Amino acid sequence: MSVALGTTRPLPVRTTLVRDPGHLTRTLPTLPDTAPYAWIRHGEGIIGWGQAARAHIPPGPNRFTWARQWLTELFAHTHQPGPIAFGSFTFDENSPGSVLVIPQTILTRRNGQTHLTTIGDPDPRPATPLRDPGHVSYGDGTLTAPAWQHIVTQAATHIRHGHLEKVVLARDLLATTQYPIDTRVLLTRLATRYPDCYTFSVDGLIGATPELLIRRTGPHIESLVLAGTTPRGTNPADDLARGAALLTSPKDRHEHECAIASVRRALAPLCSTLHTPDQPQLLTLPNVQHLASHVTGHLTDGATVLDVVAALHPTAAVGGTPTHTAVDLIRTLEGMDRAGYAGPVGWIDANGDGEWGIALRSAIIDGTRARLFAGCGIMGDSDPTAELAEAQAKFRVMQYALEG
Repeated sequence: MSVALGTTRPLPVRTTLVRDPGHLTRTLPTLPDTAPYAWIRHGEGIIGWGQAARAHIPPGPNRFTWARQWLTELFAHTHQPGPIAFGSFTFDENSPGSVLVIPQTILTRRNGQTHLTTIGDPDPRPATPLRDPGHVSYGDGTLTAPAWQHIVTQAATHIRHGHLEKVVLARDLLATTQYPIDTRVLLTRLATRYPDCYTFSVDGLIGATPELLIRRTGPHIESLVLAGTTPRGTNPADDLARGAALLTSPKDRHEHECAIASVRRALAPLCSTLHTPDQPQLLTLPNVQHLASHVTGHLTDGATVLDVVAALHPTAAVGGTPTHTAVDLIRTLEGMDRAGYAGPVGWIDANGDGEWGIALRSAIIDGTRARLFAGCGIMGDSDPTAELAEAQAKFRVMQYALEG
């Protein structure tokens, strides 16, 4: 059901301790094949299905405030622990499609303990066997590869002329499968191959993001900032050389510094203490290596995780520097609506705690069609050929999920 502001009713909630399944994806074959909601890392996290309440969030600059008010009203009538709202916000505040959903059934696994929360009557739909998507074919998205390289050249020219420091340009790729895509299959593949990432599924937006936008546990917050990327090497020596080159690359280090500065500016007004490291580290994933910095802090005013998300988005890691100039250039050059790609995705509970990532390495799933996304940070000295290769490497995450 969709619940409007001012019309909320108490949610009848029941939470019980159930047998621990081990890795959370082991439960997926026992669920209906309707797209589940999910947030999984290292086998723990949350899976939900069915729908107890849904909000279609109006676009515009006040969308996070609207979402927070909706959740405050809904959770105020809930007197039992357990309800979780999954959410996905579009990258562009002016684009429709942002949503919050409280699933009817929620399975939460933390520290080896698993709890089952039900809201209202149980979902009567039966489990169905997992279904492979079959043969996958690909076609150009909004732009062909040469056309996308051309807008990279245009963006780099804008930067060299001093209009901005950095812009992140995204590219999409269309996939068509032989059979309707089973979200449970994609989640299983992603969570197994990319255990260090946050595997997510919210309203057809599915992926495995390496970037933790924010985690709130009481007043404590954490964020993992990624900016600066290189593909994995062809052998161990090449891989090591690529990582060393990334750590010393002026272009990538400057890109990373822009991202850290963006996060510091957003979080400082909300925090009594904030720590950002002096030097990034390498984060090595199966397909790419990133420059990474772990940011920690303590909130001062009881802000919820959604308030922090509102302050952070869009970071320089997915938009650019300065943010408003970069977003305007993205609208001009990309020629497409990113929808939920590079937007915040995650969950929030009744205490205001939660985890939100940036929807990278992701796709929008609709029947037998998938729209894949990848993005690259463009600087004044960016090479269009290298940026295209980086985007191709990032596409491989969702291509693996579809093809196995």
